[in-house]
Amino acid sequence: MLVGMADTVMVSSVGEAAVSGVALVDMVNYLVITVLTALTTGGAVVLSQYLGAGKPDRAAFSAGQLVAVSALFSTGIMAVCAAFRVPILHLFFGSVEPDVMGAALTYFLVTACSFPFLGVYHAAAAQFRSLGRTSMTMYVSLIMNAINIAGDFIGVAILRAGVLGVAVPTLIARASAAVIMSALAFRSGHEVRLRWGNILTLERDTVGCILRVAVPGGVENGLFALGKVLVTSIVSGFGTVQIAANGVSNSINQIAIIVVSAVNLAVITVVGRCVGAKEYEQAEYYTKKLMKISYIATAVLSGIVCLSLPLILRFYNLEPETLRLAALLIVMHNLLAIALHPTSFNLANSLRAAGDVKYTMYVGVFSMVVFRLGSAYLFGVVLELGVIGVWIAMGMDWLARSACFVWRYRREVWRTAGVIAQ
Repeated sequence: MLVGMADTVMVSSVGEAAVSGVALVDMVNYLVITVLTALTTGGAVVLSQYLGAGKPDRAAFSAGQLVAVSALFSTGIMAVCAAFRVPILHLFFGSVEPDVMGAALTYFLVTACSFPFLGVYHAAAAQFRSLGRTSMTMYVSLIMNAINIAGDFIGVAILRAGVLGVAVPTLIARASAAVIMSALAFRSGHEVRLRWGNILTLERDTVGCILRVAVPGGVENGLFALGKVLVTSIVSGFGTVQIAANGVSNSINQIAIIVVSAVNLAVITVVGRCVGAKEYEQAEYYTKKLMKISYIATAVLSGIVCLSLPLILRFYNLEPETLRLAALLIVMHNLLAIALHPTSFNLANSLRAAGDVKYTMYVGVFSMVVFRLGSAYLFGVVLELGVIGVWIAMGMDWLARSACFVWRYRREVWRTAGVIAQ
């Protein structure tokens, strides 16, 4: 979260066009990262269920397969984005001003080169999360952010490189994180560790297990992220002020839901292990406990962010009109997050961890098309509410997802889903 926020803050000194360009590309990057995360989530589910079933050798083999698939897939995405960056950005954001598009193209090219490193990083991190050794991923994240923030300062404040000054440090930071995380994953002393033999030899059955979870999750999350990109495309027609305000609010809004995002990862490991061991009552108990933590933390963090907005927004060197609109969007987001975010996302990941992935895909796609995208166009463009209407549509999307996932969970279909052969 801090990588994107640091980029937005540092480049704000260059002006609204630079912030807008970075904000637009961050939406496209979010789409890519979401798909990569869905792939590693599939691997984490398989890993966790094997560990819960008492099969560490199969878990170790699955870890190697996950790294191989992630590296191949993320490299392919990088090649497509780098080669077709101009038509991609013109397709989604063709109506933006030329200086905004120029900043976006520069930022997109450099950050696209980081995708293979992100793929390897997420795959190796999934191994540690499945083992419950999340301190490893925390320390590597701290290192990655230190490199990025220091690089941003050098690139923007000292070298005066503008958008390029925040893009290159992001690439260097993500590459460093991938190298460190994969090196740690190869170390002995863990119940599961990487081996070159498990990476270089692809086994259809194991890859199939991973993809059975990853593909529906990737379709759902990818289309959900695509919906956000298309919504941002709608916002791009509202002018530079609204684009910049939307970008600032998107970066700050991550603070309120950071615990929900962390619990999304924890649910995969905890519920996956419980289901692998056929301890369904424990799976239900921990799902409810983790969601309770999410609700409390979201309420506390949302309150802190809203009270601290006058101080936080001082870090952004933007026009008062832009900052006022950003503040309104942040308050709207945080109120909706307190009510709906855990049921919309934590509960969905609990269903995925149990193997009930097709239902979450159907709900995610339907809600994105009808509410996130359709309502955004209705409220934002037709009713001329602008970016505020777009954020109202986001709340409707979360409400629909929450209702569908709560209903499904109470039916307990997830108890019979499964992923691995017992």
